[in-house]
Amino acid sequence: MSTANPLPLWQPDPQRIAQAQITKFQSWAAEHHGAPALGGYPALHRWSVDELEAFWKAVTQWFDVRFTSPYARVLGDRSMPGAEWFPGATLNYAEHALRAAATRADEPALLHVDETHEPRPVTWTELRRQVGSLAAELRALGVRPGDRVSGYLPNIPQAVVALLATAAVGAVWTSCAPDFGARSVLDRFQQVEPVVLFTVDGYRYGGKEHDRRDVVTELRRELPTLRAVVHIPLLGTEAPWGALEWSDLTSADVDPVFEPVPFDHPLWVLYSSGTTGLPKAIVQSQGGILVEHLKQLGLHCDLGPGDRFFWYTSTGWMMWNFLVSGLLTGTTVILYDGSPGYPDTGAQWRIAERTGATLFGTSAAYVMACRKAEVHPSRDFDLSTVRCVATTGSPLPPDGFRWLHDEFAESGADLWIASVSGGTDVCSCFAGAVPTLPVHIGELQAPCLGTDLQSWDPNGTPLVDEVGELVVTNPMPSMPIHFWNDPDGSRYHDSYFAMYPGVWRHGDWITLTSRGSVIIHGRSDSTLNRQGVRMGSADIYEAVERLPEIKESLVIGVEQPDGGYWMPLFVQLAPGAALDDALLDRIKRTIREQLSPRHVPDEVIEVPGIPHTLTGKRIEVPVKRLLQGTPLDKAVNPGSVDDLDLLRFYEELARKRA
Repeated sequence: MSTANPLPLWQPDPQRIAQAQITKFQSWAAEHHGAPALGGYPALHRWSVDELEAFWKAVTQWFDVRFTSPYARVLGDRSMPGAEWFPGATLNYAEHALRAAATRADEPALLHVDETHEPRPVTWTELRRQVGSLAAELRALGVRPGDRVSGYLPNIPQAVVALLATAAVGAVWTSCAPDFGARSVLDRFQQVEPVVLFTVDGYRYGGKEHDRRDVVTELRRELPTLRAVVHIPLLGTEAPWGALEWSDLTSADVDPVFEPVPFDHPLWVLYSSGTTGLPKAIVQSQGGILVEHLKQLGLHCDLGPGDRFFWYTSTGWMMWNFLVSGLLTGTTVILYDGSPGYPDTGAQWRIAERTGATLFGTSAAYVMACRKAEVHPSRDFDLSTVRCVATTGSPLPPDGFRWLHDEFAESGADLWIASVSGGTDVCSCFAGAVPTLPVHIGELQAPCLGTDLQSWDPNGTPLVDEVGELVVTNPMPSMPIHFWNDPDGSRYHDSYFAMYPGVWRHGDWITLTSRGSVIIHGRSDSTLNRQGVRMGSADIYEAVERLPEIKESLVIGVEQPDGGYWMPLFVQLAPGAALDDALLDRIKRTIREQLSPRHVPDEVIEVPGIPHTLTGKRIEVPVKRLLQGTPLDKAVNPGSVDDLDLLRFYEELARKRA
């Protein structure tokens, strides 16, 4: 695999390399902490994992992390799970997120955009004032360190203010997007028992208003621990009985008071997709997120006070939390609340144009949709400020790399394409963006600093240029401190450490190439395994979805009771297409020629649609369970999927085949 793309698609020019924060950090860390001065990124990365304590100490000093109380050492216990970071230290995440207000007072901290695509700024001074006012009101309501505060909110400035005010008082934030139904929200919030709920009356999406007042009523009824509900009238309705008005809580001119909390004090709770049971309630720490996000955003994404950071996301996905952390680097954060494709497929590029985005983050699916819709971003919009287009959510196919590069090259742009991969579990990236390295088609540039990312075979032997399990062999500060309601840590242990004791197994198939780049092949828990050869589903999707007739696809490998193996490919066709013999032949020929004869499915089946999680990921494992005869109510948590009726199609198919 390492020889498949010998020539890079893109190389940073000497000026970009010299100006990158990561270059300056390496020179400084060489002088002060013994990092290698030469050897570029590979040498820096090797040092960062070999000398973990020196590296993370350097990160805290480089970014001037303010410890209210000093730490005894960088890493106490380094075992996984249970690594103890910066014992003795106290600090506050929100204090760091707002400190650019001292130097950038009247500049925008946030740019809020809705479906009108008109940006509305919130200055650093105003953001800090609102957080100060709300934090004081939360304390007046009796909210104390460790209490949970929840948000049923879209990607709007009020959500950022509520998160930062929660962190300022030392409470624990958790959020869901308002397109989640009541059951999905309760599956999450009931686990953590919030004392305050911030909520909108509804939201706008795809040019329509969606009233959520009935859902809010149900949430209030089913969350008995709530002491207060705060009403944000996005659709202009009056506050329901007993609710507090957002404007009343954020009107005072008060400096925020930041509660110093231990480094490992909970910051927020994120949730797994929960397709096969209750979502895991993943708890990450104030200090762990602070230093991990400073490293990731300041060094890997190369963000600073002159930048404008956009990522299409909702508050129900970890990328929203990651986006808000752009504030840590003094960057202006762009919040878009609306449909990714309204009023047309080019919507996200229009937002980038109107906000002057410098880092444009989106999904691989959006890039491929633009390619299919013949959107021409660099020709149709002024994207001269965009230095980097980053993608996540699923691997960016090779065609996506080529298309982005060629589209921007037309206008003479020197575009850095960063495909990144990580997880909700660490709220960060394992591999991806490095501003000083070349980009090869279909590959992530490198493992991230401080992350000893490896590819292992089932026996725990490291692999190079071969497909293996994605593992991390040393602790990362943003790894969960625990799962909520997992008192003995067994659920946490079984999620990541059961296969290789003491080593994090993430559940992805990867190839670590001999040139140091990373290729993601899809989830290993839905592995295709034909005649002993493991294959990633992402490779098949990438090949099949190049065909203009295929809107989306899903491939499943089903072990059968008689020892056989059935591998169907489900295809959702583009409007006007028909699954005739000619298309069937093209699908199979494409897979055979671009992958291998082993990848060719046993059957190609037309379906009305492909089911997804609420955060847009294809659902593979529950569909596999349905095809093996598991009843729908046991195969999937119905509150975790975007369209339950689609899953009934697969259940009926399994019944017919039986």
